[in-house]
Amino acid sequence: MTRYQSLHNILTNILYSFRRCPFAMRARLALNVSGAEYEHREILLRDKPAAMLAASPKATVPVLILADGRVIDESFDIMLWALKKNDPQSWLAPGLENMQPLIETITGDFKHHLDRYKYASRYAQTGRDTVDLSHRDAACDILGQFETILTTSPYLMGETPSFADYAIFPFIRQFANVQRTWWDAPQFPHLHAWLEGFLTSDIFTTIMSKYPVWQPE
Repeated sequence: MTRYQSLHNILTNILYSFRRCPFAMRARLALNVSGAEYEHREILLRDKPAAMLAASPKATVPVLILADGRVIDESFDIMLWALKKNDPQSWLAPGLENMQPLIETITGDFKHHLDRYKYASRYAQTGRDTVDLSHRDAACDILGQFETILTTSPYLMGETPSFADYAIFPFIRQFANVQRTWWDAPQFPHLHAWLEGFLTSDIFTTIMSKYPVWQPE
């Protein structure tokens, strides 16, 4: 018996999640499409439950605890776990080696600028709650690459949505919501239409269902 089995003694998979976190969103998207069964435990980021911290001391969502006691606490790995079990819409078809550079751009340099654009007061030495347009501009330089891709195909890897699209769009959603009127101009017409397609999809509506905050028994 593993340490986590002894801690949890669970009979099903458990997902610790926070509704608006883009990392948690993409994990829920893959779990949903794969048909994986799990217990959803919604948390508050300011009051993380002890059971989650015991399973994953890194203290960030999502955290997936499998019924056999294994813990997966990176959203990318949760997506892969789910889709390798069942990938009914062929999200993995384009090949990870082709998709991963795009995904890493969004969760690397783009996320760096997104955080400093959205949460400017956390990073500004003045502490003022103002939008940092320099980081918005830097993020836009990256988004321009995605806009170029979408001028020639409806999705990032071709004619059908893939792992790359679903792993990326939650972060662009977060960027778009910082200054929605500005984004809706639209700044990037192809990327704007691409994002709206996902935001109005049935799967996104499903995974954004509201859950009460989980309380341990």
